[in-house]
This record gives sequence, structure tokens and C-alpha cells, in this order.
Amino acid sequence: MEEEVQMYLEETEDKMQSSISHLEMQLAKIRAGKANPSMLDSITVDYYGTETPLAQVANVNTPDPKTILIQPWEKNLLGVIDKAILAANIGLTPMNNGEVIHISIPPLTEERRIQLVKQAKIEGEDTKVGIRNTRKWANDEFKQLQKEGLSEDNQKDAELEVQKLTDDYSKKVEELIELKEKDILTI
Repeated sequence: MEEEVQMYLEETEDKMQSSISHLEMQLAKIRAGKANPSMLDSITVDYYGTETPLAQVANVNTPDPKTILIQPWEKNLLGVIDKAILAANIGLTPMNNGEVIHISIPPLTEERRIQLVKQAKIEGEDTKVGIRNTRKWANDEFKQLQKEGLSEDNQKDAELEVQKLTDDYSKKVEELIELKEKDILTI
């Protein structure tokens, strides 16, 4: 029984860490007025009939804080990449000069900054819900183990451990959201 409790605790922590990783990916997609190659992570291009992530068919970098530069490995991909960025509807306009694609990141308005902060907070709340669902799942597993012979003291100890994990990971969510909010609101 003790091994099963430990296994569930480890799985619980893995699930909570996975929630944090997902949040970090979602927050990276929320642009804060600074150019970041991860802003284009969701874009795929048709590469010889296969939908392929942009980063696998081109170099994507930021020569300065206001510009993203995309240099495809094959020149015939310029138009395909251009269309994919426009079709993604992420509010960025690519400029194709026949060699590379430049994307200028427009400055954010105050209103847009507030919207982005709200979006970041929503992502944070969604992550917290995921963490609490993981806690509920773990506690249900411990209750089931108690029915199968786990002592009540051990069950309560396991639930306290899960609550501690929940508190720790919820705090990490708060810290990530705070950092992102600061990043968005810094002009």
C-alpha cells in the first residue's frame, strides 16, 4: 500500500508540473510588445503535403526587440510561410522581401495591454483548476486505497501531502502570472 501511495504522490506531482509547463507555453504566446520567436510556435506550414511547424522549415529569430526575422531553408517556402502567418490571425503582418520575412511588432495600446493581462489571468485560473482537479483525483485514489486496506492515518497524511503540492503549484501559477503581468504592463 505504501508503494501505491508514493506512486500516486509522484504521479500527482508530475501532473501538476505538466500543468505549469502548459501555462508557461500559453503565456509565451501572449505577446508583451516585445518580439519573441515563440509567438509563432502555433504556426504550421504546408511542407510538401505535410503540416510542419514553422521552426522546422526556417530559422526564426529576433534581431531586435521589435522585429521577428524568418529565414526559410528553401526560398520556395517564402510565400507559404507568408500565407500561414496571415491565416493564423495572430495580429501580425509579414513583409516578404524575396529573401527573408520581416515581422514588425507594433507597440501595444493601453487597452490592449489590459486585455492581455486579463487573458494571462484566465490562463492562470484555468491552470489552477487543472491543479485542483489533480488534487481531487489523487484524494479519490487515496480513499479507494483506504477501502482496500490503507490505514486512515496514512490516507490523511497522503491527502495533506497532496494539499501541500497543490498550495506550492498554485503559488507557482501566481508567480508566473505576476511576472507576465509585469512584462505586459512595462512599456
